[in-house]
Amino acid sequence: MLKIPKIVETILNEYEGLFNEYLPNELEGLYLHGSIALDAFEKGKSDIDFISVTSRHFTEDEAGILSKIHRMIAQKYKTPEMDSVYITWGDLGKVNNNHQNHFYYNSGNLSFGPYFNFNPVTWTLFAKKGITVLGPASSDFELEFRSKQLQSYVFANMNTYWGDRVQWLESSFDELLNMPAHDIREEIEWTVLGLLCQYYTLAEDDIISKTGAGRYGLSHMPKEYHQIINEAVLARTTDKETLYSSNKERLDSTLTFSKYLIKYCQRFHFI
Repeated sequence: MLKIPKIVETILNEYEGLFNEYLPNELEGLYLHGSIALDAFEKGKSDIDFISVTSRHFTEDEAGILSKIHRMIAQKYKTPEMDSVYITWGDLGKVNNNHQNHFYYNSGNLSFGPYFNFNPVTWTLFAKKGITVLGPASSDFELEFRSKQLQSYVFANMNTYWGDRVQWLESSFDELLNMPAHDIREEIEWTVLGLLCQYYTLAEDDIISKTGAGRYGLSHMPKEYHQIINEAVLARTTDKETLYSSNKERLDSTLTFSKYLIKYCQRFHFI
């Protein structure tokens, strides 16, 4: 079992304590996914991604108590931020096309609605590598999704979200050039490593961290793209300066590589 980072363990212990104080006997399961389950938690960048399983669905009044619990944690610990959803045992493995609403905490707010992370990526990671903090082991559950559903979902996501995002990058190029260097750095990290995560899943039928995806890309992508991949990995893992002589050059490389990878991944057609 992977070792949970100390700060995460501390926050979750306080979270469980507050939960049992304000909503006793309601929290029955707590499972970590995301970067922690991938052994890729990075201080200052990663969130605490987890699923809270409760004995029943909560009322609006109880949601106010949930919000209070999260507020107390957030006031004490600025980072890492918590990213959680509240479900019952029967909700495990459901994807968001079931049109069921849940309370979820993201970006400092408790909301109610379809949860954006209920998809085959989340549930595959939960089943294969999820870390059980409370409740039965995540690997004990037989979740209802087909073996090829993960690749089909990622392939569609590559051609919708990422395809649209690359078009936006191209149409907003001049605007992006005027952004602060730090924001450009984050954009390159998000785009290059995000696309490589998609590529890894399509090629390997598994899930990988952003940093791991960058390293995988260096082993599988043509050398002409290694500089922009290294740029993205550096942005993710260090405070080192850019490998490029100008922002225009590194944004050009990001756009060129993104178009190449999306086109390359059309060979993985699972739909």
